[in-house]
Amino acid sequence: MLPLGKIWNFPNISTFKIKKIDNNNLEVTNLKKRRKKSNLKKVVFTAGILMILWIFAFYLYITYQNIEIKDQSYYTAERTQSTAGGQTVEKVEENSKKVADIIEETTRSIVGISKLKNTGLSIFSNSTENELGLGTGFLATDNGYIISNEHVTGSKFSKCYITLENGNTYDGTVVWSDSDLDVSITKINAKNLKYMELGDSSSIRVGETVYAIGNPIGYEFRRTVTSGIISAKNRTIKIEEDDKSSYMTDLIQTDATINPGNSGGPIIYPNGQVIGINTVKITSAEGIGFAIPINIIKPIIDSFKNTGNFEEANIGIYAYDKEVVPYLKGVFNLSFEKGIYVAQITKNGPADNTELKVEDIITKIDNVELNTMNDLRQYIYTKKPNDVVTLSVTRGKITKDIKLTLGKK
Repeated sequence: MLPLGKIWNFPNISTFKIKKIDNNNLEVTNLKKRRKKSNLKKVVFTAGILMILWIFAFYLYITYQNIEIKDQSYYTAERTQSTAGGQTVEKVEENSKKVADIIEETTRSIVGISKLKNTGLSIFSNSTENELGLGTGFLATDNGYIISNEHVTGSKFSKCYITLENGNTYDGTVVWSDSDLDVSITKINAKNLKYMELGDSSSIRVGETVYAIGNPIGYEFRRTVTSGIISAKNRTIKIEEDDKSSYMTDLIQTDATINPGNSGGPIIYPNGQVIGINTVKITSAEGIGFAIPINIIKPIIDSFKNTGNFEEANIGIYAYDKEVVPYLKGVFNLSFEKGIYVAQITKNGPADNTELKVEDIITKIDNVELNTMNDLRQYIYTKKPNDVVTLSVTRGKITKDIKLTLGKK
């Protein structure tokens, strides 16, 4: 306790703080000491922060030293993103150039086809070139076999004139044709020709990019290239000509622009492989054209290429697949999911006098499943006359196998 009435002389009284504590004791704390401790903590804290910043800066420096600095032009080409699915600009340009190179090379195999030989007076031009292409075809072998439409070249043994990419014109002879398919093969006497690679039309998918090449409106617009997609597959269309009706089945539908003169030209993938043969377009609508799947004619081309001949076997029936059913409901009362429907048996043909009957459903031939008429045609084209085949047939609730010997068409 401080004695009352006595004055104590505290030096620098302002530097002390008096605080009341228990039992009336006063604790005197030296404020200078607290300030010193506080200042020391600040120095330590600041030093720690500086040390951490120095270590972080050193780490960044080391990391930067190990980064490979690329040339600016290379970096831009590799890293700049395009809007095409994340591909780089360089990659898109490279792919585009590659496709253009392939198409440029492919067009060398496109030919112009005319039923009349030009004398230098074209309705489109005053040139005196001895060339005229009113239809299109393409070389399928190096020794002059050309694929086109029958309505372009004419039927078997017809004559036509073929104009190649180099301007040379040849006499052509149709060595094979099929009016139901609207496909023909024409032969010219030439060798070492640039021909197109035939692809696989059985694996096509809706939405894939395709290109159509042809000679629309004649020779002056020769080798025109248009692009589009596969819009649909396995299409069936009804053709009415000369008061007669026929059906084209298993067609490829595309929105690639097809004009008069494109008939007989190829539909190709970006890699240059042919997957179809242009045949018809819907004149009442835009962007609806059709092509015949290339697989149907590959066995025939192989035969001509390897042997110079093709003997077409014949089963001797008229049949329809299920895609034609909507057109036939007024004529036939039928419904089936698989196979092909036998509508008629040719008199004295290979199927005549066998167990096969009208209204049978043929589901297989030699254990190969049949769902379209082109499935049957493609298999028969691999066989020869007098070959024996086995047909798996459904007749109501009955199923049976029928053997028959193929004839010659």
